[in-house]
Amino acid sequence: MKPSEPSTAETRSDEPGPQARSSALSSLFREHNRTLVRFINARLRNEQEANEIAQEAYVKMLQLDRCPGTPSFMRHYLFRVAENLAVDRIRQRYARSRLDQLTSIDDLFQEALAERTVLADEELALLRAAVAELPEKYREAFRLIKLEDQSFPQAAHLMRISERMVRKYITRALIYIRLRREGKSARDAWNEVQS
Repeated sequence: MKPSEPSTAETRSDEPGPQARSSALSSLFREHNRTLVRFINARLRNEQEANEIAQEAYVKMLQLDRCPGTPSFMRHYLFRVAENLAVDRIRQRYARSRLDQLTSIDDLFQEALAERTVLADEELALLRAAVAELPEKYREAFRLIKLEDQSFPQAAHLMRISERMVRKYITRALIYIRLRREGKSARDAWNEVQS
C-alpha cells in the first residue's frame, strides 16, 4: 500500500449505506473483538456474558442509520456501546439479586412499607420544624385550623382577631411550609412569603 492511499477500512467507512457499515464492522470485529470481549469481561467477570454483550454491541452498530466515521472513531463508539450494555447488565444483576433475596412477596411489601415509613417520618419531621419556625400568631392559626379543625370564624374568635387575619396567617403559613419543603432556607422562604 502506498503512503498516500487510504487504508481499506477508511475507504469503506466513507462509502454510503449498510454495505460500508457492514464492511467496516467486519474489519473492527477482526481487529478488536478479543480486546472488546476482555474489556467487557473485566467489568462483568463472566466470559459468556461478555461475548453476548460484544455481539449485542455489534448489532447496535449495524442498526445505526449512518456510519460513525473513521475506524478509530468507530472503535471508540463500539467500546462505548459495549460499556453501556455492560453497565445495564450489572444493574439487571443487582435488581435480580435483590429480588432473589426476598423470600416472599410479603418481604417485598414489608421493604416498601419500611421505606415509606422512613420517608413519612422525614416528611413529618420537616413539617414540624417548618411549623415551629413560624411566628407565634401564624403557628396558632395553623394549629387551630389545620390540627384542631376549627372553622375560620371560631379561630378568629379564639385568637381575638378578624377572620380575614386568620385567613392571611394560614395562607402565609402554608406558603412558608411549602417553600421549606421545596428546600428553601428559612430566610429565603420568609422573604418570599412577605413579598
